[in-house]
Amino acid sequence: MNIKTILKAAVFGIGSIVVAVSAQAADKKVVVAYQTDALPSSVAIANGEFSKDTGYEIDFRKFNSGAEIFAAIASGDVQVGYVGSSPFAAATSRGLAVKAFYLSSISGIDEALVVRNGSGIESLSDLKGKKLAAAPVSTDHYQLLALIKSLGLSERDVQVFAIPQPEIVAAFNRGDLDGGFVWDPALTELKKTGKVLVTSKEVAEKGAPTFSAWVAASKFGDENPEFLKKFAGVINKYYASFAKDKAAWNADSAHAKELAKLLGGTAEQQASALNNLNLLTPDVQASAAWLGGGEKSGAAKILKDTAQFLKDQGKVTEVLPSYAEFVTANALAGASN
Repeated sequence: MNIKTILKAAVFGIGSIVVAVSAQAADKKVVVAYQTDALPSSVAIANGEFSKDTGYEIDFRKFNSGAEIFAAIASGDVQVGYVGSSPFAAATSRGLAVKAFYLSSISGIDEALVVRNGSGIESLSDLKGKKLAAAPVSTDHYQLLALIKSLGLSERDVQVFAIPQPEIVAAFNRGDLDGGFVWDPALTELKKTGKVLVTSKEVAEKGAPTFSAWVAASKFGDENPEFLKKFAGVINKYYASFAKDKAAWNADSAHAKELAKLLGGTAEQQASALNNLNLLTPDVQASAAWLGGGEKSGAAKILKDTAQFLKDQGKVTEVLPSYAEFVTANALAGASN
């Protein structure tokens, strides 16, 4: 072999390594969808820690609802997203292959039905004949319909509009709506000229529990299990900080200011919203009560019960025999912090 052949071989070898490394780097890209809910882990979106700790190039994109996120997952534009259990139940009932790998929160006081001052609504018994709204196929929409049903009313008795949260705020402020079932920042806005009539936690206690979760497209999750574990580890870190160090999350904190910059509103509003959350520790999430119980897991049961309700309401056409395949505790088993 002459020197030219050796040099050609060396150059080819280096080129192959560069191509391989470039291909590997290209594979470590993911689009993650989030919403405007105040979560401790959203600080890691703002400061880049999710990307740093996972080693992936993450394109974070903000959406107005879980329904929009599931549409983006179905199209292949998004691989991981933060969603509520109602659009989750609807999407899986329609055949979308996704798995919840982390429960961000369960029914709390961070979502609520707010009624407008002057609407004539003082109690739940005053809802008949009123105009209410919630984001389409959201957990709030599901709970609003469930609440109406629990009162012995129907959508013929109460006008329910399924419209995005920005439109709810505008219509509420114009006086076109009597109430809206919303989460922040819309919740804070509606409370300026209204009052909370019932919270998500209270509706859950009436028999319609919900949760919010991080989900991954099943194919992506199967091919990138370490990403999900590291992603869950980042969430755990911030949730643990929130539980143990309240001073780091008050209205004057850097965390609250970062949330306000990312999600809107003020640092005071973000700090207040965080305190309304109903969070689960990683060990509780991974237990049979939530993600780790297969057929008997709480999350799978909520999905099936929600799907049945949505079918009764004509929102979906089919309820699957089981929703166990759409929840997993695998990422939590290897999560740090």
